[in-house]
Amino acid sequence: MIECVLFDLDGTIVNTNELIIHSFMHALQENNLPPLTREQIIPLMGTTLQQQMSAFSGLEDTSVLEQSYRSYNYAHHDELIASFPHVNETMEELLRRGIRLGIVTTKIRPTTVKALEMFDLLKYMETIVTVNDVVQPKPHPEPVLTAIRNLGVDPNKTLMVGDSIVDIQSAKAAGVRVAAVAWSLKGEETLRKYEPDYIIHDMMDLYEIVEQGTNQP
Repeated sequence: MIECVLFDLDGTIVNTNELIIHSFMHALQENNLPPLTREQIIPLMGTTLQQQMSAFSGLEDTSVLEQSYRSYNYAHHDELIASFPHVNETMEELLRRGIRLGIVTTKIRPTTVKALEMFDLLKYMETIVTVNDVVQPKPHPEPVLTAIRNLGVDPNKTLMVGDSIVDIQSAKAAGVRVAAVAWSLKGEETLRKYEPDYIIHDMMDLYEIVEQGTNQP
């Protein structure tokens, strides 16, 4: 039985997809760099901002690009993010069942907290591990292992839920089970190639997983 569920943030429990894509497009345009399409941006979503900006621009020093991204992202945050169905209900039910909850994200802490507060999700989380809290971000196991250590839980009874390849890789490297969300912009078919333990099509699918711990994707 699962006793702890860790969640990625962007694209998993909060729909920040359009905000992220628009922020990248703005940063590139503002700095006179070649534009990218949505299809070019989506595959790298989930990695750190620095990693993405470096890949998109070919630059080693991406600090100016990151500043442009964050300025736009913060200014347009509330208008461009939305909730996913059944997230709050699921958190309530998992807590009722005694499941411990946390966040593991490559986002910085201020915007992580801002998004969680906007949808009244902060109150459910016992630990929040952001890119500011680790040396090695996802796909390295450190973020997941940090959350596990913070909560004092058993990795064998922990589930990571995410929408990206790095979520799956980080969870597997940390020795925890992983559920990929079918609403990921990466597409269910792409995520299946990385062999998550489960694929969920609705957040409430987690009920059966935490109870049985035996579902297959």
